[in-house]
This record gives sequence, structure tokens and C-alpha cells, in this order.
Amino acid sequence: MLTLYMIHNCDTCRKARKALDDKALMYKTHDLRKDGLSAALLEHILNRVPLVEVINKRSKTWRDLSDEEKDYDANSARQLLLQHPTLLKRPLLELDDGTIMIGYRDGDYDKLSG
Repeated sequence: MLTLYMIHNCDTCRKARKALDDKALMYKTHDLRKDGLSAALLEHILNRVPLVEVINKRSKTWRDLSDEEKDYDANSARQLLLQHPTLLKRPLLELDDGTIMIGYRDGDYDKLSG
């Protein structure tokens, strides 16, 4: 089953959910704010997607970080993501084969089938 890692009130996440619903695809959601981001889940994601690709440098959370925090290495980035799950680009859609798609634009899910 597909898993959509998202934030409930994120507009892009809503569009992604609508696209999945329109295709009548079965999926479960994991709200990064409500359900949290554990170290195990973060490692699960990072085993499939490079760290540099999942940090959302356009987010308000990123802009609010100090310059020192923004100068991260792999370990400090993991800690930042655990402290601030909204730093993850979203939505993240995990496919049945374990592949994770980052973000959503119209048409991204067109080739998915149930």
C-alpha cells in the first residue's frame, strides 16, 4: 500500500491527496506534525532518498533557523529534521516497491496504478 507522508494543512499535500483519490488509489497517510517523525522513520526515508533532496530550504522553518543551524553536516541535519519535521520536503509518497517520490506537481501520479 502507498504511504503519503504529509502535513494536513499543506496545500501541496492536499493536491497530492486529491490526485490519489481521483485515481482511486489505496493509500495511508502519515502526518509529520500529528504522527511525528521518529529516528527510525527518518532513516527509512534517507535510505531511499538522499539527505540533500529532502531538506526543504524554501520553508518558513528553514528561514527561521540560525546561520549556524543551516551550516549542517549529515548528523546535524538528521537532528534538525527530528526536531523540525516540517523541514522535510513534502509530500513524500512511498510506493509499493519502496521508491519515494518527493513533492507533488500536477501529473506526477498519472502513471501510478492500483
